[in-house]
Amino acid sequence: MKTAMNMVPTPGAIYVGIGANLAGPWGGPADGCRLALSYLDSGAVRVWRVSPLYESAPVPPDPTQPWYVNAVAEVRSALTPAALLARLHEIERAMGRQRRRRNEARPIDLDLLDYGGRVHSGEPRLPHPRLHQRAFVLLPLADLQPAWRHPQSGRRLPALIAALPPGQPLRRVRRTEPPGTAGRGQRCARPGGAETA
Repeated sequence: MKTAMNMVPTPGAIYVGIGANLAGPWGGPADGCRLALSYLDSGAVRVWRVSPLYESAPVPPDPTQPWYVNAVAEVRSALTPAALLARLHEIERAMGRQRRRRNEARPIDLDLLDYGGRVHSGEPRLPHPRLHQRAFVLLPLADLQPAWRHPQSGRRLPALIAALPPGQPLRRVRRTEPPGTAGRGQRCARPGGAETA
């Protein structure tokens, strides 16, 4: 059986961070997060589970920016880490993200957090080098997998959460619209060229 160069046997759970603090033609940041997940759940990637949405202050603190909406998704894929990261960047570009400077406001942000527990110091770096310092990653991750351990340090989530740097306010988003309505009636270029309504 032939295997494509960018494919590997499916590993354990893969975790992807999702965030946004700018609106788009699809609606607000929460709608953008849901739209990105719908784009991600196709082809060689399957979204398995998604945490609740959270609102978080920008990190590092920036009073000029609106708060972010964040979540963590557990996905399954046979793509290599590099190919999966390229897919995440493709979705970001399709949704209008432009990487001009670090920590700027954005319509969508997709991060490869943990790829089946792998540790890799090259590109992409695994696990994500700052995930253990971010409340908006650790708390949604705890919703999905309370027993998760940091692949490099071996520390469990409760210890990581207790050691978080101060000044990262976070609150769970209360759903105000029926499920599945995000982006309804809007058109946006689907990654790969097609459009979705």
